[in-house]
Amino acid sequence: MATIEECRSALDKLSDNMAGADGDVHSAAALDRSLSCRITDLDITFVGRLKDGRIEVLDTLQGPPPDKAEIRLTMTGDDLVAMVDGELNFAKAWGSGRVKLEAGLRDLLRLRKLL
Repeated sequence: MATIEECRSALDKLSDNMAGADGDVHSAAALDRSLSCRITDLDITFVGRLKDGRIEVLDTLQGPPPDKAEIRLTMTGDDLVAMVDGELNFAKAWGSGRVKLEAGLRDLLRLRKLL
């Protein structure tokens, strides 16, 4: 099972990957939205913002987030680490229910370019 530190490191790596992307991927990540990433097996939530193509983690909370973020991810720590390391395909994980992504329709349409 992935640790809190490994999950935080994976989010930092994902942020770096998005910030260094070009073209459609960069424009898709260039939103300014509140963001939460719930790690179910650790019962924690990273809360922050997706801003200027980067993920800014502002806090790590025990349990579910108190407020509903505009973009919400839910998964296990192992799945987060595997996705960022390229071992788990996001679209397949999302389609099978292993990973949950919730956002407004407009944001989902933009974020699909990241997939």
